[in-house]
Amino acid sequence: MAPAQAGAGGAVGPPARQRTVGGSALGRRGEDAAADFLVGLGYRIVDRNWRCRFGEIDLIARIEHNGRRKIIFCEVKTRAGLGWGDPLEAITYAKRKRLRRLAGHWLATTKEHADDLRMDAIGVMLLPGMAPQVKHVPGID
Repeated sequence: MAPAQAGAGGAVGPPARQRTVGGSALGRRGEDAAADFLVGLGYRIVDRNWRCRFGEIDLIARIEHNGRRKIIFCEVKTRAGLGWGDPLEAITYAKRKRLRRLAGHWLATTKEHADDLRMDAIGVMLLPGMAPQVKHVPGID
């Protein structure tokens, strides 16, 4: 399935191997861009950076469609340059498996109910002087 995209396109210079923003600040900016992207699609963000002893879920969103409530668990990866590759390449099988496990813990902890569940990947590229480029891949499970 082709990812949905947002943000500015255009030519990009040579790969940057250094981060232009600190790691946690970079991740926070990427998660903000991903959350804004989802909200623009009609999703409601219900939790961010939820943690338990097994790990963290970056974003948890909800959408209702045709009277059915769907909860979406999102893994967000952000890059400030192309030196480390596309952000979506960092979402491995192990990370998808961990996300499924964490989703179960979140559901048990919050007692939330949904008709459908989905795991999504969101890659964010934050290049200097450009709007965030967001790629959303629904249904990575």
